[in-house]
Amino acid sequence: MRRCLIAFVCAALPAAAAVGVAQPRGPAGVEVGSLDRSADPCVDFYQFACGGWMAANPLPADRQQWGRPQEVRDRNDAILRRILERRSASGDLAKAIDYYAACLDTRAIDAKGLAPLRPDLRRIDHLRDTRALADLLAHLHTVAAANPPSGLAATSTFPFFQLVARSDPTRAIDQIAWARPDALGLPDREYYTGTDDRSVKLRAAYRNHVARMLELSGMTPAESARAADAVLRIETRLAMVLLDRAAVRDPNALTNPRTFAELQALTPHFDWKRYVQARRAPPFERLNVSQPTFLAEVDRVLADTRIGDIRSYLRWHLLHSAATMLPTVFGEAEFAFFSRALLGQQEPQPRWRLCLAQTDEHLGDALGKAFVEDAFRPAAKADILAMVGRLKAALREDIQRAAWMGDETRRAALQKLDAIENRIGYPDTWREYTSLQISRADAYGNLQRVRAAENGRDLSHIGHQTDLTDWLVTPPTVNAAYISNRNTILFPAGILQPPYYEAARDAAVNYGAAGAFIGHELTHGFDDSGRKFDANGNVRDWWTAADAKRFDERASCVASQYSEYVVAGDTHINGRLTLGENTADNGGLRLALMAYLAGPGPGATTAIDGLTPEQRVFVGYGQMYCATATPEYERAQTRTNSHAANRYRVNGVVSNMPEFQRAFACKADAPMVRANACRVW
Repeated sequence: MRRCLIAFVCAALPAAAAVGVAQPRGPAGVEVGSLDRSADPCVDFYQFACGGWMAANPLPADRQQWGRPQEVRDRNDAILRRILERRSASGDLAKAIDYYAACLDTRAIDAKGLAPLRPDLRRIDHLRDTRALADLLAHLHTVAAANPPSGLAATSTFPFFQLVARSDPTRAIDQIAWARPDALGLPDREYYTGTDDRSVKLRAAYRNHVARMLELSGMTPAESARAADAVLRIETRLAMVLLDRAAVRDPNALTNPRTFAELQALTPHFDWKRYVQARRAPPFERLNVSQPTFLAEVDRVLADTRIGDIRSYLRWHLLHSAATMLPTVFGEAEFAFFSRALLGQQEPQPRWRLCLAQTDEHLGDALGKAFVEDAFRPAAKADILAMVGRLKAALREDIQRAAWMGDETRRAALQKLDAIENRIGYPDTWREYTSLQISRADAYGNLQRVRAAENGRDLSHIGHQTDLTDWLVTPPTVNAAYISNRNTILFPAGILQPPYYEAARDAAVNYGAAGAFIGHELTHGFDDSGRKFDANGNVRDWWTAADAKRFDERASCVASQYSEYVVAGDTHINGRLTLGENTADNGGLRLALMAYLAGPGPGATTAIDGLTPEQRVFVGYGQMYCATATPEYERAQTRTNSHAANRYRVNGVVSNMPEFQRAFACKADAPMVRANACRVW
């Protein structure tokens, strides 16, 4: 399990990227042009830190959201694009270049029409009963389902369920099989269960989109309409039994060990032995079934649903998973629903961005190695490691001073802190793609082959020990993470760029930005979910009952605070869904300030850009989250994402900090000073 810093990468929603307006820098590195000095920081600190940026960066028509992560990603993309548009290269980089070139060749893709998809469409059409479903699903889960190597990116597209290799919840050093839910075309169960007008209209639009895609694949209008109704019925049934996103944050809820025989008994209408053999997975006698009630409902769907309806469901998911490499009309239809109707994006992004993202996703180490050589210096890695050391020291001090925590729990917490592994910049060993075949003339075939390779690589880990050196993201990724079942913090080279980190910048600003996100990831090890993993990444309760109760009381304060916030004028944040990220935001900034004051801070007393050192720490933090977004995007994120809206990631945090009140001399009744401030760490 992972906890992420930036919402757009963790969300099951498309990421955005665009070219923004550069802001003037002051001597300290604060973006003085991003400030709104007419705003009172004690009334609305987000507006003070970001008002100038928002005024200079109206949302582009081809974006759902535009903010600091997208700025960084845009600069990274420019580097990656130069790499991929080289005329020649050798080895794995040549394969990445060929994959990108084939993806860009829409003329060739359009000329082939549906021919590349015909064999799989025929496989689906020939399905006569559910007894043969095991072989068909095994094939689709191998070549037509995305289980990307990046642990922080992409939405998977497995019909009905996933079978993957993941850490044993109670013995994380071992990789075992996991059977877990998938099956839905919409981003979340709430889209199927919501009764408000907006949800009803979105479901109708989704049903019409499914019908459109099926008609494009060769069905008559009447056939596609009936088939779309069947797809929505099946997905709604499965959505109804899914745990909600707040519930699945509890690792105990997902820890359900079963024997292979028990798995088969749970789903008597599906032949698991045949499926596992067809997937060419290693044999196994035990696994984890993350949501048994979901698999039981899958079995009931197989038992009482017309086989023609199941074929329609599989056909839709095949088209959805393949749309990027199908003729242009399919991509246009997908954009019209998933980007415009669902998220408010008015214009599509250029094709090269999509192709670049896919290349990074599927051949990330080949591309990432070249990126690191261009954009990340050894000195930056050393500097970040030094900051990590200071942030860990701050967290150690915080744990030692926590009066609400008993000695037994405190010792275990310090043991876990000492065991946290650091992954900075890029892996020590680069993955090779020697056996992967890529052709400039076969975009769809390339997609199938990279998926098959990654899905096969994933399943091959069953029965083996976890490779703790294996990175779960590609080096250009603009995000950071805490990996609970590895007790590891992860900072790719892609995010160690301005405005998050800049070597020559004032230390106060660097600690407010990079220091806060380091503290954020460290705090995830001790949030409401992360605290349920021990120093070795095992799901284990190492808390005394009294300390767990006191933790929950403090965490409930945070959950209640954020549940008061409203986005897009009408949608409340789910304080329980966002509790882990909010806890990490609050802890991360406090730790960053502690580390700054214990390190470079004491010698820095001069105001720069009109801001004291402590004020610059806070501004450095606030300016990480400057963003604009469509109302549709904000509502969708609030429904599905574990991060609060950016405004509240800033204002919610500083309003809990007496240090902020002192730094800006805020009155006790100011909006940025909570009378009942919340604090976990």
